[in-house]
Amino acid sequence: MITQDKVLEVLKTVIYPNFEKDIVSFGFVKNITLHEDKLGLLLDIPSSSDEVAQTLNNEVKSKLEALGIKNIHIDIKTPPKATPKTPSTKNLAPQIKHFVMVSSGKGGVGKSTTSANLAIALAQQGKKVGLLDADVYGPNIPRMLGLNTSKPQVDSSGKKLIPLKAFGVEMMSMGVLYEEGQSLIWRGPMLMRAIEQMLTDVIWSDLDILVIDMPPGTGDAQLSMAQSVPVSAGITVTTPQQVSLDDSARSLDMFVKLHIPIAGIVENMSGFICPDCGKEYDIFGKGTSQVLADSYSTNIIAQIPLEPKVRESGDSGKPIVFFEPNSLSSKAYVKASISIIEFLNKVERESLADNKNIQPTKDNSHLH
Repeated sequence: MITQDKVLEVLKTVIYPNFEKDIVSFGFVKNITLHEDKLGLLLDIPSSSDEVAQTLNNEVKSKLEALGIKNIHIDIKTPPKATPKTPSTKNLAPQIKHFVMVSSGKGGVGKSTTSANLAIALAQQGKKVGLLDADVYGPNIPRMLGLNTSKPQVDSSGKKLIPLKAFGVEMMSMGVLYEEGQSLIWRGPMLMRAIEQMLTDVIWSDLDILVIDMPPGTGDAQLSMAQSVPVSAGITVTTPQQVSLDDSARSLDMFVKLHIPIAGIVENMSGFICPDCGKEYDIFGKGTSQVLADSYSTNIIAQIPLEPKVRESGDSGKPIVFFEPNSLSSKAYVKASISIIEFLNKVERESLADNKNIQPTKDNSHLH
């Protein structure tokens, strides 16, 4: 007799394309329905690639048929298609393949915590990753990576800095260039120059991805960064409250105006998990970002619960995604990192096609 457990065991042998884990371990199997000789299966994957979806469909169907099931219906849910990025006329760090801007409409929503854990999660997926702390007025990344007492070395020329490294991630921040607690009272032009210098005067490796933790808001720093490098993807960090969502809408609107493809939304403090009983409470709400995501044709790539461990890990310099890999928050960050990689792959394919002047389909309204 065929049971859901047997179906699940078979699905555990299906490896997600271009990765090493199976679709069950990644949490992509959302529903299994068995009725007599019929099976319905719902998969929710982070890739918008038709090729990835078709590969999964064929492999899953083949393995389930081998189990003896003949009537199979597979529904694969995918995120919206990526928007091709507008080529930049300037690139101050051409050795870096992709720049990912992490932004927020307001402070205090966990943007730096998200940037740090996403960078480490991306490195865990085998990518060469850097983390640029461009939040000049509130450089928290060094503490979150346990590097707040470290100072970068200068190269043999005496002109360029060697980035610090932790948990497989290269990092540079104003927080390691000035004394801890020292205030930086800078006008816009000084801020913009500092951001340019952290791109040009730092010896970044040939990175796959540079995660950029931006200051909150939509100002000089964001504009300067977009004019300095071709940003491949923008991520907005928010919390579920309406006041935060209002500001997050401005952040998403900024991405649109700067022609930065939107990779998704990270909803922080999405439910509180009691450390004593493990029960979840929706203190600030949960899933309220979906309406905002729909309005910008993007999706929520992570819902990070309000876990005490997240705060503790940031304060102690022991990122939760590295030290508590089995926590709900860590799994959410890892899933988000997979979604980001898939998004960047899609943007890269579309950019290559555009550069080769491949003709679009007759109905090309989606390109505008």
